[in-house]
Amino acid sequence: MGSSFGTVFRVSTFGESHGVGVGAIVDGCPAQLEISLEAIQAQADRRKPGQSDLTTQRMEADTVEILSGVQNGKTLGTPIGLLVRNTDQRPGDYDETLDAPRPSHADYTYLKKYGVRAKSGGGRASARETAARVAAGALAEQYLQQLCGVDIVAWVSQVGAIGSEVDVGTVSRADVDSRAVRCPDHAAADKMEARIREVRDEGDSIGGILTCVCRNVPAGWGEPIFDKAEALLAQAMLSIPACKAFEIGSGFAGSQLRGSQHNDPFTSGDDTNLGTSTNNSGGVQGGITNGMPIVFRAAFKPPATIKCAQETVNYAGQPVTLQVTEGRHDPCVVPRAVPIVESMAALVLADLARQA
Repeated sequence: MGSSFGTVFRVSTFGESHGVGVGAIVDGCPAQLEISLEAIQAQADRRKPGQSDLTTQRMEADTVEILSGVQNGKTLGTPIGLLVRNTDQRPGDYDETLDAPRPSHADYTYLKKYGVRAKSGGGRASARETAARVAAGALAEQYLQQLCGVDIVAWVSQVGAIGSEVDVGTVSRADVDSRAVRCPDHAAADKMEARIREVRDEGDSIGGILTCVCRNVPAGWGEPIFDKAEALLAQAMLSIPACKAFEIGSGFAGSQLRGSQHNDPFTSGDDTNLGTSTNNSGGVQGGITNGMPIVFRAAFKPPATIKCAQETVNYAGQPVTLQVTEGRHDPCVVPRAVPIVESMAALVLADLARQA
């Protein structure tokens, strides 16, 4: 139940951080869809660790293998199996956490729910699981691009208190990838990268915000009540490790406006669709896409694994000082979260497309 997502275009993931590997089963993908393994791998490469000094130095190739469901470069309409093998497991890095739950990790909650602890890197709670999501999401993107030319681009719009200015209408993945921090505003990127290095050198971590735009999404996708397009996007984003908040369109800022300021007046569009002169709705009205770009933001907390000493208690409730001296961790997750956000958005939209 908890490892599956979607209704018609459905994805189930498996695997642990320091096990054999992680993977996904994609069901409901149409037959005869042309699949590029190179495109899937390109997106996986954007998520993999060890990309720069701003990210964890765990060295994983994150090579994606297609196990089933694709023949001669086209989907068969049957379940598609995707696998990313782990090659740099170091479960011994977590020996000091055997007796005490790590602050703000899932060690304690997993123990209470399952009665066992996957001590090595958090097991299923680790962001390592998202490698499988990215592979599945890259496949969903290819379906959306071939169906109607959907274009999904996410970028780092804030690190700590450092914000940026980016044109959501024209930003491309090439722009985003021009900087290690994945912020196409170069002046802001300089400050962001310096801040991440600063907190890393102090043994600490820092959070940030991603903005994502989904362009060329047709009007009419989504359901009016519980399966609203924005509700499914919110669920998808909040399922990503470390994601703590979601907003679409004007978001929380819209609560400060009057209706006369916030409403999106309609304009003439093409032969079959209307447009709007503003996009405070973020591309969704009444839970259904309106044909305007979908624009949303996802906020990520500072990574919980830090090298600073922390006063906490062990499983017996006795005070201890916990300090992680081994392991390889991101001082800020948002640069590597960019393809994860894009992939989860693609999975939501692919599922909505199959139901439209």
